[in-house]
Amino acid sequence: MNSPSPDREPTDAEQPDGGLRRRLGTGDAVFVGLGAMLGAGVFTAFSPAAGAAGSLLLPALALAGLVAVCNAISSARLAARYPVAGGTYVYGRERLGPFWGYLAGWCFVIGKTASCAAMALTVGLYLWPAQARPVAAVTLLALTALSMFGVRRALWFTRIAVVAVLLVLALVVIAAIWGEPGPAAVTPGAATAASPGGLLEAAGLLFFAFAGYARITTLGEEVRDPRRTIGLAVPIALGITLLVYLALASALLAGVGADAIATWSDPLASVVAASDLAVAAPLVRAGAVLAAGAALSALLLGVSRTVLAMARDRRLPGVLAAVDARHGVPLRAELAVGVVAAVAVLSADLREVIGFSSFGVLVYYAIANAAAWTLSRAEHRPPRALTAVGLTCCVLLAVSLPIRSVVGGIVLIALGVLGWLFLTWSTRRRNGTINPHSTSGELIQEPGQGAANG
Repeated sequence: MNSPSPDREPTDAEQPDGGLRRRLGTGDAVFVGLGAMLGAGVFTAFSPAAGAAGSLLLPALALAGLVAVCNAISSARLAARYPVAGGTYVYGRERLGPFWGYLAGWCFVIGKTASCAAMALTVGLYLWPAQARPVAAVTLLALTALSMFGVRRALWFTRIAVVAVLLVLALVVIAAIWGEPGPAAVTPGAATAASPGGLLEAAGLLFFAFAGYARITTLGEEVRDPRRTIGLAVPIALGITLLVYLALASALLAGVGADAIATWSDPLASVVAASDLAVAAPLVRAGAVLAAGAALSALLLGVSRTVLAMARDRRLPGVLAAVDARHGVPLRAELAVGVVAAVAVLSADLREVIGFSSFGVLVYYAIANAAAWTLSRAEHRPPRALTAVGLTCCVLLAVSLPIRSVVGGIVLIALGVLGWLFLTWSTRRRNGTINPHSTSGELIQEPGQGAANG
């Protein structure tokens, strides 16, 4: 496979037939990341994280942010080197070998499809709790249809939602710090005693709220001047998100304490409802719906692009590799992701899908850091101490998640490995033989039978 040159970025006019269109600038990419991060956990992850970390919630948030920074820098350098759709699926394949690329892609697809389900369920729970699952399924399919009309149309929705959510979070901070607290049902001791294990578990859960910057790197084939655009967009989006989360967590701890945060399943709405600003609580619920909707919109973009890249390499059914000529989007990949996520919202609850998502995404970024380690100085390699910290922390946080999430994640990864073995075997029988000198299952293919890549 021919890799993109690190010294020259293709223009929109130079995109090959079947390639995606380079339409997005730095501002567009920042809003994609903000839309995913600000809705990917801020309305859901604080409660279980406070229950695990107790008074160590802020250090847990800082640790999650540190891991996110390490991962973001590694991912941005890799995305600039390989400005095509697919994210760490491409990076792992190019730097570590086909198996590791496949494993990264598999972990991203299962983890972020679970995130799609989580965001859709959040919309349902805040909008119509009694009918949360049907509402979630309808929301998911509606946003899937929106994304099929092109990424720029989806970005208009994301921009509006990000601004609205920032205003809502400012209201929560005001209510927590300056609003007079009213009566509220709080369970004493709901937050566990501070411990290193609880801090690590909370950091793993809170990482779910940062993981949206991956959407930026997976859009490498659709941004103009990928090296500059992604290199700027990732730290800007991550920095804004970290500042917002630190302000929000500090206000919640100062205003209501860790026990209250752990007690409430919807702490941001509850802290407003328990203050003298209770009349504004519906605005917070509306903000949760917008945040989750924006995150879902951005997630659908990122997951479908990884499915596209894997299908191009015949690691998923080739029918998913088609790009719609009119709108320049991977129509079939987007539809497949939307349908699978809709099935998930009808068969699992919010905590289950969040747990599976966190485990899969942390493994995905562990592979990204390992791939970044192999970059040369000429390829703008990040400091190796940074990639080592990122890799170690990803593994540590993944195994520190609740046991059901860890076991479920391992089972899903094992299924993915079995899928890799089956695909390798079936392709060998159809097209060639296994390279006897390869340790990764690389195929010797006959001329003209290589996978299509962007």
